[in-house]
Amino acid sequence: MSDAVAGVGTLFGRWNGSEWENLVEVLTINGPTPSKEVIDVTSLDSTGGYREFIGSFKDGGTVQLSLNFTRAMFEMMKEDFESDELGTYRVVLPDAENSTLIFDGLVMEHPLAISADKQVTFDVSIKVSGEPVLESGTSSGV
Repeated sequence: MSDAVAGVGTLFGRWNGSEWENLVEVLTINGPTPSKEVIDVTSLDSTGGYREFIGSFKDGGTVQLSLNFTRAMFEMMKEDFESDELGTYRVVLPDAENSTLIFDGLVMEHPLAISADKQVTFDVSIKVSGEPVLESGTSSGV
């Protein structure tokens, strides 16, 4: 039997300084998208004709959300966009462990998408600062 988990029931939350606020009408969550820089250390005496690399800085990547437009959610994300302070966010998966990914980040974008034949939506891009942390279960604080 598969241990796969459906996305239905996943929560995206924002720490407001005293408690977690879950965003509503979230359609998709993508990320974080971590990456690692590498340094080319190939030298004239490298063997086999292959380049050699060592690891360098890691980047937590970005998290992208798509939401149905509600004024309250748009204003909440606009507030985070206008701030130069890091926000704290979390993704809670609906698995048996309530796997929770917590990260700090800056809202970089929050554009509206308006079409005649679809609901009004908006996307949010959050640049992750530091290392995202995976925990089991949800905590009451940061």
